[in-house]
Amino acid sequence: MTKSTVCFVVALKINPGKLNAFQGIAQSMISASKKEPGTLGYDWYFSADRDRCRVLETYSNQDAVLTHLNGPAVQEGVPRILEVATVTGFEVYGDPGETAAKLLAAFGAETFRFSHDVD
Repeated sequence: MTKSTVCFVVALKINPGKLNAFQGIAQSMISASKKEPGTLGYDWYFSADRDRCRVLETYSNQDAVLTHLNGPAVQEGVPRILEVATVTGFEVYGDPGETAAKLLAAFGAETFRFSHDVD
């Protein structure tokens, strides 16, 4: 990861009986994200019981983060996914920029800034 790279880890709890709907929405979000410039990774992982999911997202820089936040995966997909799942955690690694940081905080994201100066 470089200083300009920004990563998200989003934890989701899938509502009972909503796995099929969740997977369909997730697929449309994945397809939309693949078209966004600067999206380096957009990977979805399920727990063994398939009632929880982690989304690992990686963006090349702050511009790519804003592109994603303003694109169809977020603008159309997030409201739909929240009908069938609940966000249980949201972490941002790196500096998403001031505008994106405010938008992400509204989703409950906690941001961890990049540093090699760890004591």
